[in-house]
Amino acid sequence: MHFLQENLIYIIPLFGVVSLLVTAIKASWVSKQDAGDKNMIELAGYVAQGAMAFLKAEWKVLSYYVVIAALFLGWSGTLPNVHSHWLIAVAFVIGAVFSATAGYIGMRIATKANVRTTQAARTSLAQALKVSFTGGSVMGLGVSGLAVLGLGGLFIVFYKYFVPSGASITGMEMRTTIEVLTGFSLGAESIALFARVGGGIYTKAADVGADLVGKVEAGIPEDDVRNPATIADNVGDNVGDVAGMGADLFGSYVATILATMVLGQEIDSKDNFGGLAPILLPMLIAGLGLIFSIVSMVFVRIKDEHASVQAALNLGNWSSVILTAIASFFAVKFLMPETMSLRGVEFTATNVYMAIIVGLIVGALMSIITEYYTAMGKRPVNTIVQQSSTGHATNIIGGLAMGMESTVLPILVLAAGIFGSYHFAGLYGVAIAAAGMMATTAMQLAIDAFGPIADNAGGIAEMSGLPKEVRERTDNLDAVGNTTAATGKGFAIASAALTSLALFAAFVGVAGIDSIDIYKADVLAGLFVGGMIPFIFSSLAISAVGRAAMAMVQEVRRQFREIPGIMEYKAKPEYEKCVAISTQASIREMILPGAIALIVPLIIGFAFGPEVLGGTLAGVTVSGVLMGMFQSNAGGAWDNAKKSFEKGVVIDGETYYKGSDPHKASVTGDTVGDPFKDTSGPSMNILIKLMSIVSLVIAPHIAFKGESHVSMMNSNKHKCTMAQGSTCHSSEGTTRSVAMKACCSKK
Repeated sequence: MHFLQENLIYIIPLFGVVSLLVTAIKASWVSKQDAGDKNMIELAGYVAQGAMAFLKAEWKVLSYYVVIAALFLGWSGTLPNVHSHWLIAVAFVIGAVFSATAGYIGMRIATKANVRTTQAARTSLAQALKVSFTGGSVMGLGVSGLAVLGLGGLFIVFYKYFVPSGASITGMEMRTTIEVLTGFSLGAESIALFARVGGGIYTKAADVGADLVGKVEAGIPEDDVRNPATIADNVGDNVGDVAGMGADLFGSYVATILATMVLGQEIDSKDNFGGLAPILLPMLIAGLGLIFSIVSMVFVRIKDEHASVQAALNLGNWSSVILTAIASFFAVKFLMPETMSLRGVEFTATNVYMAIIVGLIVGALMSIITEYYTAMGKRPVNTIVQQSSTGHATNIIGGLAMGMESTVLPILVLAAGIFGSYHFAGLYGVAIAAAGMMATTAMQLAIDAFGPIADNAGGIAEMSGLPKEVRERTDNLDAVGNTTAATGKGFAIASAALTSLALFAAFVGVAGIDSIDIYKADVLAGLFVGGMIPFIFSSLAISAVGRAAMAMVQEVRRQFREIPGIMEYKAKPEYEKCVAISTQASIREMILPGAIALIVPLIIGFAFGPEVLGGTLAGVTVSGVLMGMFQSNAGGAWDNAKKSFEKGVVIDGETYYKGSDPHKASVTGDTVGDPFKDTSGPSMNILIKLMSIVSLVIAPHIAFKGESHVSMMNSNKHKCTMAQGSTCHSSEGTTRSVAMKACCSKK
């Protein structure tokens, strides 16, 4: 026990090391599986080359941004009267590199696992699931391992560098440590946003082009080898749903832990770890979640062709959640003191554990609700299927209506989660609830990444002309993958909402303000501006997909028109030209949406101050969460409505299949939903977190009189006086901080 008390800070990064070792073992196993015949290997090679070409082009552009931003951060850290340091630039660069590496790990394994899943599907569904899920687990464990190792390792370095022996954890030295560490999260989220937006534009431009010309005009399957856009479409599954999602959840994971650490630093904790317990707890829970995700991955298996793939994935997911919940109880009891307080709210170690349970419950409920609104066979998707019988317009109306309806239950769950976690442990409870929700990120991401691997496997099976039963097995996996992708996005947006609230609370503390008063005209204006940002962001992202898709459609039409013999399999399409169109369009179009997220907080913060910026963040968070849920769920429901026709659907007593008029209407709905669910929708959670993190980073520079809640608590207690009766006044007039209110309440 004494050994753990002395060395826990060093043990946490070891969880990340263990995860990366398991990642390497699983990656090696996938690489050793049979990749099939020469034709399959050649097709998979095109996909892998296209994916890496995109990553290299994206990294080249982002490297300029990273260098410029790092120089600016380093300079800002040297300014007087701010609790920062030039090392924030180093943390930023490391966060950006780790985020890019997380995407690279997922991309590499996904482009290996896809063709091996196709080959495995030639033998059995069980083996195909094993290969595709192991590929996904490499992604999940690699991302989570890098996050825990990076955050835990950097915290040790900065803690030893900035905090002298015997210094108070609530003092300025530790505050500087955490402020510098925010650079790591800023780097991670910055790369995540560009990767998500760029990858989303890439994949949907290719997908829409392949659908509109290949399926609708030429009447050939989406993944037919004759379709010039089919390679770009399969590349897009990797750059959007694998690399983009990996960088996305890496950023979410880091931001959640960091927000809890910022608030934990304000707690004067009487524990056995030198006051570090509230700071170490979120990192420890993340590490434990990693270990139990590894254990739970063993349960994801099926016995025969008729077993449920969804049930196997659910077993693994629920196992990781339950095991993490049990372990968190002992972690909280081991670390935390019996009583604590934050900004005048007192709570116990048991209260902290209950907040973690609230977070796990919110995450589970969000996944269940999202699955209901996007899974085949459920009322929402069936409603869209039925409305496809009367044409394209009614299909669109049905999808939009379901997307809007799908925000109601998640928001109520989220609101209850915020209320419940705050009830148990104040703002620290909200933050630790988000950390609890994100603890099983490795498993969530493994389940999510398995989907595009299975989708690619089906594409390779189609292009290779493999037997019908092979495609049936990959379609089985792909249908489940569509649902897991949707639930993963629901999970991500829920975690983003809680994380943003925690980051918002941290920003308020560092900026030295106590509340956001919407009675003030400038704050109310900021609230409205913030509410508008997700709309213009979505507009830019969806418009970018439209422009890139138009270029793709024209190129596919040109090839069908100018290259004789494509339809007769006598000539090979020029796949590389379609890949180039998607790559160039995505890199060009991702810059403006990304710039909005980075620049708006800077302009508003420095021009109007922290309170107006706080109002803007509130508007962005509420609007962004709703937009993210609406778009992701509508797109997922449209997609599975289209896929329902593959097995046949009964409308008014008549059965309709692929190629029928209702199916064509469902293809239109899916095409509209594509940029919703894969570009702008999932980008919302990164948008709201990135704006919060940028605000947190600049908070010391725009802080009200350079003071925070903690410093006010320490320096202004003597200013608290009681007048006649119960009225509390401060020497600063009518402006009273939360710290003063807490001080006065003790009088």
